Amino acid sequence: MSNHVIRKTGIMILTAVAFWLGTQQAHAGKKDDTLVVAVQRGIRSLDRLYTRQREALILAQLTDDGLFYADPKTLRFVPLAAKSYKFIDETTLDVVVRRGVKFHDGSPLTADDVVYTYKWARSRKGRTLNTKKLRRWMKSVEKTSPMKVRFRLNYPYPMALRDMGISIYLRKKGSYDSTRKKSTNRRSLSYSLNGLGPYRVVQFDPGKVVILERFEGYYASSPKGRPAIKRIIFNTIPSWGAQQAAMMSGNVQWMYSVHTKIAENLGNTPKGVHLVGPSLRVGFVVMDAVGYTGKNNPFTKIEVRRAMNHAINREAIVKQMMKGNSRVIHSACHPAQFGCAQDVKKYDYNPAKAKELLRKAGYPNGFEFVFWAYRERRVAEAIVAHLTRAGIRAKLRYVRAHTLGRARRSREVAAYFGTWGSGSTADTSMIAGEHFAPRSNRNMSKDKDVQKFILTAERTLDPKKREYAYRKGLQLIAERALWIPLFSYSMNYVVSKDLDFVPPKDGLPRLFLARWK
Repeated sequence: MSNHVIRKTGIMILTAVAFWLGTQQAHAGKKDDTLVVAVQRGIRSLDRLYTRQREALILAQLTDDGLFYADPKTLRFVPLAAKSYKFIDETTLDVVVRRGVKFHDGSPLTADDVVYTYKWARSRKGRTLNTKKLRRWMKSVEKTSPMKVRFRLNYPYPMALRDMGISIYLRKKGSYDSTRKKSTNRRSLSYSLNGLGPYRVVQFDPGKVVILERFEGYYASSPKGRPAIKRIIFNTIPSWGAQQAAMMSGNVQWMYSVHTKIAENLGNTPKGVHLVGPSLRVGFVVMDAVGYTGKNNPFTKIEVRRAMNHAINREAIVKQMMKGNSRVIHSACHPAQFGCAQDVKKYDYNPAKAKELLRKAGYPNGFEFVFWAYRERRVAEAIVAHLTRAGIRAKLRYVRAHTLGRARRSREVAAYFGTWGSGSTADTSMIAGEHFAPRSNRNMSKDKDVQKFILTAERTLDPKKREYAYRKGLQLIAERALWIPLFSYSMNYVVSKDLDFVPPKDGLPRLFLARWK
């Protein structure tokens, strides 16, 4: 964040205070057992099956349960609404539904609800955000007893438990049925959710506020445990200045993804505590190694891609801009993810070496290209400056994420600075599958050897075989300089001094674990 922006934010605080005091709920904080969460982007839908918004995922941890979830200590996916599971063979999975689980309307969860959820999520009629992915690996689902379900897979799929835990939250049978005969309504739960989670929605004003109350009927056997805080309010406060003012006035107790300077400033006041936690998000540069933007574009040459790797000073970017517990990475994944091999070729910061490689590639005077980016503009600008020192003239085109995505799909992007959070999943498949599998439009290398290893890892249940396949694939990515891995991200939180909140290992806040001191 620039000094100009910091100064501007400071000027806005007095105005923000007046705005906040006029719009905030009357009661908040430890005394009223009400945790107020500040989010910059308003939550538009309560139904996680139809939104990828990060704030909606944080909310879903409170209002929804799936069959499985990521244990916050181990980050492994374990039974949640499921009591147990067993792979009968590599493509047959039996799941026993936990007894005593209730929807917020009081009705019990049964195998019928599970079957209904997965048939709906897989159907073309349902058209959820994960329908295509679910159809790819899941063949069918059927009830085998009142509390038991059988899933048949199209091929061995080691991330099945993950998808069932993060992507598919359970719905009561008939949830999307319309009052019209043989009609359905995909928006049925967007504004009035009947979930299974430890909190239920009592008020929702789309884009503005979500008010939750602890669900007293939440099942005692849940691995999530019983929440300690009675009420949680998600308030949309787009301005950092207004969020700061609300924290200082005691009307907000939790902020996340806060700019480092703001977090440090608030942490030095009597009102806030600055916490730094890890994140599974990584930053990287992708180059058009295939030649989509021209068969003879510079990035089709390995010497050029290696020169690009040597030209960027990763250490300086981490130290001067990312800070926190951000770290330089050399592999095309997050070091905390399963299968993220670290014994790969590493490229030190060496502009002279970069120039030498450019000469070998036939570019003694360097070359010019358009460099795309959509976030962390200062980092993108630093990358451009580093490339310039090596004789590579990059023209920054800074756009919104959807604009970059559209341009990439249209094969207009020669190189871009991107990031990936892996859906807060500690497995290399979540980044490798999206960027190096043959099916992905994000794959700008189309390296057949790499693709073979990534697909092998995606379609075997044996952890050792998966780990080996990822290692070989990641080593090739580094050796052939198909990517420029840059750094991992850290996450800044600011919380009330009355609140006990532990930053999660995967960057996915689980507010049901928060409690008052």
